[in-house]
Amino acid sequence: MGKPSEQELSRALAVAKYMRESGQDPYWLAKSLLNLNYRVGNLEQVMRAAEAYLRSGLAEREHTQLVRAIQAVRRADARDAASPGESSDSLGLG
Repeated sequence: MGKPSEQELSRALAVAKYMRESGQDPYWLAKSLLNLNYRVGNLEQVMRAAEAYLRSGLAEREHTQLVRAIQAVRRADARDAASPGESSDSLGLG
C-alpha cells in the first residue's frame, strides 16, 4: 500500500474532521484517522529525537529531548485513556 501524498492526506483529514463535526462517522473511520494522524505526529517527534541522540554520540542534551518526546507520547496516551466513553490502545511505552 502506498503512502498518501500530502494533498491526499490533507483532504482526507479535512473530510474526517467534517465527518466528526457533522456526526456522520458510523464506523469511527474518521475518528480513527484523526487519532492515528495525531499519534503518528507524536511518534515522528520521538523518532527525530532518537536519531538526533544517536548522531550526537549520546549527548545529554539530546537524551533529555528524547526523554521529553517519549513523555509527551505517554501523556497523550494517558489523556486518551482517561477520556470518558473513549477507548484507546496502549503504545507499549511504559
